[in-house]
Amino acid sequence: MAEEPTYDDRDGFIWLDGQLVPWRDAKVHVLTHAMHYASSVFEGVRAYDGNIFELSWHSRRLRDSAAMLGFDLPWSVEQIDAACIETMKANNLKDAYVRPIAWRGSEQMGVSAQRTKPHMAIACWYWGTYLDPGAGGLKLDIASWRRPAPFTAPVQAKAAGLYMIATMSKHHAEARGFQDALMFDYRGQVAEATGANAFFVTNGALHTPTPDCFLNGITRQTVIKLAKRRGIEVIERAIWPEELEGFEQFFLTGSAAEVVPVGSAGPWTFEVGDLTRQIQKDYSDLVRGKLTL
Repeated sequence: MAEEPTYDDRDGFIWLDGQLVPWRDAKVHVLTHAMHYASSVFEGVRAYDGNIFELSWHSRRLRDSAAMLGFDLPWSVEQIDAACIETMKANNLKDAYVRPIAWRGSEQMGVSAQRTKPHMAIACWYWGTYLDPGAGGLKLDIASWRRPAPFTAPVQAKAAGLYMIATMSKHHAEARGFQDALMFDYRGQVAEATGANAFFVTNGALHTPTPDCFLNGITRQTVIKLAKRRGIEVIERAIWPEELEGFEQFFLTGSAAEVVPVGSAGPWTFEVGDLTRQIQKDYSDLVRGKLTL
């Protein structure tokens, strides 16, 4: 099996500050503010059969995330949409993962960054299954790091800095033989996995943690609509770890992960049941235009 090329050494094109440039030439300076102070925001979007799913929703969130970090993007939602489509076409892709990212540049160094300029890039590539659950569902560790309180960070921004503890938690989980980790929040309540939201099933209803200190994912919101379309009750509430023993099924949602069942999380086990499979199918049908909301 051929080794996957690194992400800096590929053929193709990346959209950078308004123009397509050869992939290997899409570079920023080492003193870029975002590298030193995490002043960057991003999106992860999937395209299916040439259609980028909920593209404008993602583009709007990118602008909103940047504004939460204190810098405004000069590109409108419509311009970001068009740039994503242009980049995907330039790379001759129909099924793709699209990654827009915006950041403060290298015009000023220091915690204060008033004179930095906003920059944006868009890359896209084919990305298969992000999390492979196998027949029995994902095996999750319990992360030692917790999602921060909303008064300590802009938790509704899709900001790069908020993913530091996610990377640390996922690396720790993988080193212990797990595929990912379930994170609790600053109160000790169940929050999410390292990059995907959580849903639990009991008595035919979906229970999902209230997203008051972590990202209310676009896939999460889409799955809630799909469930309600089928008449499935969806309960958003605080969920405590001791409740996990009573849930029958558990699945994760995210633009990269899509809908993926969980077989175990720490000491708790779950079945890959019919409701999870139905939500998986509905989501797959929706993103491929076979179903509408």
